[in-house]
Amino acid sequence: MIAKDMKRGDIIVYNDAPIIVENVQVQTPSARGAATLYKFRCRNLITKDKVDLKTKGTDNFQDADFKKREVQFSYADGSDVYFMDKNDYNMYNIPKEDVEEEMKYVSEGLEGIYALIYEDRCVAIELPVTVEMQVVECDPAARGNSATNRNKPAKTASGLVVMVPEYLENGEIIKIDTRSGEFLGRAK
Repeated sequence: MIAKDMKRGDIIVYNDAPIIVENVQVQTPSARGAATLYKFRCRNLITKDKVDLKTKGTDNFQDADFKKREVQFSYADGSDVYFMDKNDYNMYNIPKEDVEEEMKYVSEGLEGIYALIYEDRCVAIELPVTVEMQVVECDPAARGNSATNRNKPAKTASGLVVMVPEYLENGEIIKIDTRSGEFLGRAK
């Protein structure tokens, strides 16, 4: 994979270990003829260490060789979160702290979750790009505020807080982008 095509969530091999890209910064050159530099903040999926890469856009990286299995959230205990393989009913566990951010978007019966299996071990989960969640707590809608472009915080059943337009009320189902945590609209 070429560095200029890499984006958040991509998994590559670096120093013989799979790393996931968490942040991308592009540094454009100030001089003519200079190369554009790409700065990547990554996380090693095995050791959980942070890895910083600084490369040219034409540098090439190897895609990580792992299996992607469709799973369903089963349960969480004190230290691990468990997912069941939808094809062969195997259980995969992953430490709770490794998927803390992703679990804010997981709800009962969520479809499209994939376990990333590297050397027979679940190292990460991949969520769908958008999820639908119910608003359980937000300030009441104020009459006449539908024309303004102001936002208010709303809490979902999983505890995720999202900024939503003022006209939304408790109990509504909304769409959320799992990559950025942004409100996308009402679910239909």
